[in-house]
Amino acid sequence: MALAKTIMIQGTSSHVGKSLLCTALCRIFKQDGFRVAPFKAQNMALNSYVTLDGGEIGRAQGAQAEAAGVTATVQMNPVLLKPKQDLNAQVVVLGKPWADMSARDYRQHFLPGAVSLVEQCIQGLRREYDVLVIEGAGSPAEINLKDRDIVNMRTALLAEAPVILAADIDRGGVFASLVGTLELLEPHERQKVAGFIINKFRGDLELLRPGLAFLEQRTGRPVLGVVPYLHGHGIEEEDSVSLAGAPRTPAGAELDIAVIQLPRISNFTDFDLLGRVPGVVLRFVGPGDSLGQPDAVMLPGTKNTIQDLLYLREKGLDKEILTLAQRGIPLVGICGGYQMMGKMLYDPRGTEAGLGNLPGLGLLDIETTFLAEKQTHRCSATISCTALGWCDAANREITGYEIHTGQVEMGKEAEPLLYITRRSGAFTRLADGAVANQGQIFGTHLHGLFDNTGLLLDWINHLRKRKGLSLLAAEQLPVHRDEKYDRLADVVRRHLDMRKLYEIMGLGEAKA
Repeated sequence: MALAKTIMIQGTSSHVGKSLLCTALCRIFKQDGFRVAPFKAQNMALNSYVTLDGGEIGRAQGAQAEAAGVTATVQMNPVLLKPKQDLNAQVVVLGKPWADMSARDYRQHFLPGAVSLVEQCIQGLRREYDVLVIEGAGSPAEINLKDRDIVNMRTALLAEAPVILAADIDRGGVFASLVGTLELLEPHERQKVAGFIINKFRGDLELLRPGLAFLEQRTGRPVLGVVPYLHGHGIEEEDSVSLAGAPRTPAGAELDIAVIQLPRISNFTDFDLLGRVPGVVLRFVGPGDSLGQPDAVMLPGTKNTIQDLLYLREKGLDKEILTLAQRGIPLVGICGGYQMMGKMLYDPRGTEAGLGNLPGLGLLDIETTFLAEKQTHRCSATISCTALGWCDAANREITGYEIHTGQVEMGKEAEPLLYITRRSGAFTRLADGAVANQGQIFGTHLHGLFDNTGLLLDWINHLRKRKGLSLLAAEQLPVHRDEKYDRLADVVRRHLDMRKLYEIMGLGEAKA
């Protein structure tokens, strides 16, 4: 049986666009008729993705699998690191929590045995697919970490993958980054680098050409393309670094929706579709920012509910939130944000933060207890609450996913927002979420709530009606994911030498 051809995108640093380029390549190879899969040996992210069987992987590999038109599996990202505190992270192995470890312990005790796991996953995927698109992490030239690397050049060697080195020209110093990275590699690693991609270009290409010629002459490697800066591409981001460019003021917005940018914010992709609705400015409120007078407030998910609730209190944001809630401003909590809205947070085993119990914001009649077992499921659910005056969808079916350890107990005054009817493929009937203040305040464990366009439209039109604005129609909502992947692929295809890339991979002609 022939093994899949491979290609690997590594970067000169973090946030140069590796994930987006890999997503585009997954879609391009799918369009060209190949059965393609993504792979990243080790990911560090709080934005995660839940597979159909309840495994947890990096969000980027989930999106890349969607772009490839295949079902995401835990083999596509065998190791996921989810930071919990400054020097500690939860280590997720093949989709399941394995241990909480310090950076030193992870490096000394986990990484030496991880190479065989990475190799097994690579070989399994290569037997199943035609093409494997592999993403690196950070930079391959981190000389203090290279001896136990499992995600950059070690992966390239295991997968027999030619490496394309990508750099972000928008940051400046692109030629020094590429040449310097190449120089810091060992000779056998340098031989794996087959070419370059310059990403996030905004200028006049003719002015860049002398630099491209210098780079090719200096390194003996081709520049496969100069990819433009992609504004508003709509592909879910994995790294909260991307929030740095998010709007901070609601100037010109019809609706100003404030999202609390918690220090350990996770799965902020819950708000991607919401932020692209016409007339909406999604404003991430970070340290030093004031909530102001928004039309709605969102409390997002977090990797550490207790510590991020303490952050709200330290910054005085809890008082601002409560004042807005008293004024009738809509407030929505997702996962950890939902748990914060309750009366109490209990941490009997110290699994969340080791700081004991903590009173919540008291906005919902719920109490949360943090347990050792994590719930990770893809879910179908039915909106059940009759108190949602803004929602025309009693008994409306929605989909989402769970990632949480906190278990919620509802009080007598709590009315469930929804009932989960299917969990990781199994039929069930579990109450989830709670509602208060005639539906102006609600929360749920379900991530992806606002990816349900019917529910999203109802809520947005409720906010618009409160301000006397005209209502939106369904056709005014943002485009479907498939269209976004096609648009991304079309742009990247136009700016890459795909013929040369096929040649580097030994792939031959497109099937389609």
